[in-house]
Amino acid sequence: MGMLLLLLAASAFSAVPVESWVSTQDGRQLLSPQAALNFKPSSGTTPADIPIDESKTYQRILGLGSSFEHSTCFNLSRLEPGARAEAVEKLVSPSTGIGMNLMRVCIGTPDFTGEPWYTYDDMPAGEKDEALAHFSIEKDRAYILPLLKLALEKNPELLFFASPWSPPGWMKTCDDMIGGHMDPKYYAVYAAYFVKFVEAYRAEDIPIYAVTVQNEPGVNKRDDERSWWYPSCQWSIIEDEDTWGPVPYDVMGHNERDFIRDHLGPSFAKNELRTKIWCYDHNFSNLWYPRAILSDPKAASYVEGVAFHPYAGPSSAMTALHAEFPDKDLHMTEGSVYGVRGATKIIEHLRNWACSYNAWVTMLDTNGKPNNGPFEATRTMVTIDPKEPKLEWHFDYYMCGQFMKFIQRGAIRVDSGDQGKDFAHIAFKNPDGTVVVVIANRSDAGRNAVLSWQNQRLKVKLPSQSVATYRWRAN
Repeated sequence: MGMLLLLLAASAFSAVPVESWVSTQDGRQLLSPQAALNFKPSSGTTPADIPIDESKTYQRILGLGSSFEHSTCFNLSRLEPGARAEAVEKLVSPSTGIGMNLMRVCIGTPDFTGEPWYTYDDMPAGEKDEALAHFSIEKDRAYILPLLKLALEKNPELLFFASPWSPPGWMKTCDDMIGGHMDPKYYAVYAAYFVKFVEAYRAEDIPIYAVTVQNEPGVNKRDDERSWWYPSCQWSIIEDEDTWGPVPYDVMGHNERDFIRDHLGPSFAKNELRTKIWCYDHNFSNLWYPRAILSDPKAASYVEGVAFHPYAGPSSAMTALHAEFPDKDLHMTEGSVYGVRGATKIIEHLRNWACSYNAWVTMLDTNGKPNNGPFEATRTMVTIDPKEPKLEWHFDYYMCGQFMKFIQRGAIRVDSGDQGKDFAHIAFKNPDGTVVVVIANRSDAGRNAVLSWQNQRLKVKLPSQSVATYRWRAN
């Protein structure tokens, strides 16, 4: 009887087909489709390496992408129209590209640009424009706006969020885009500046999904050597960046909190803007900063999420903040990663409750240009030869594609057990009913792994230094 039941169960089992793609750091496989796989009935009691449990859920994904900052847009504009359209398609198309669906843009220029830095209301030294009569996005028409419109043509579901590197200099204590602090007497004017930006882009049919108040609000390079100058603005009231927290902000006050609570949030509401506000936009290492904003009920009511960068502190800071403020989304708004180890970093960020991930600076030329800022960039995921011009798509483009092409907006992260010693993994349930698992094997040796799901098992082989994606339909 027992053997009969076993045979009946086996005959009733319907094998679930699994699609898979692999990229290897040696370039031999780049988002390469693999032979078809199938789940098999579980047998034995040996624990699986990656147990998928759809009943245990975490955050919902907003999007994954990179940046259309000035350097990238300029380099894309150097291509002839057909090649430019093809390149943008390779970045954002979910079918013929890697499907980036969330891109960071800049409110004015960041450090990475080849032209003089600008905001949308620059004035001669000593002059003000409190009525914002000179506000204009005209300089963005050269190549920023055309690229964003082209990207929307290639992926109508693409979302943009925007960050300023500096307010207009006349709003700051130094009367300059370089460093200094925001002057509180211009808070209301600066809120109106944000409104004008969102409305101006909307008039160009480019909706802005979210804004951050300031890129890296702890940075003030004005007192450094001029070779380290770039647009920045310190929003904390501490003068020395090296001692930027933790401090008792419940006693000392908090500039970004006050700006959001009393000016930016009410201005967006008054003008019926649906653009979200993400606070902070800086490193994991200073949680006191977003905590002070979210601990204020009125300020928190205007804040949809908290933006992070990975340059100091551990990703686990996001998990700690999520435990305190579970109703606020967490976003990784800047931080390029490289190689298979970069894939493990993306997995680490997403396993710590990030609802999004964005690389920073998508394309430079083979000389690392244009770049007016002090930070020498490592190789971007795509580079352009300035002499021809010709594009080269590097491993990191395909590595990002192992995530971005398959994890849909609205995907829910589901449990996949603990990380392995030499491999990282993460799992999602997509809105279309598919399950996606991404595994990064950072070992110099290939390895086998066993996935379990709904009393079924799947054995996979991971090449050395590789990233693999597995997808199957759950319903």
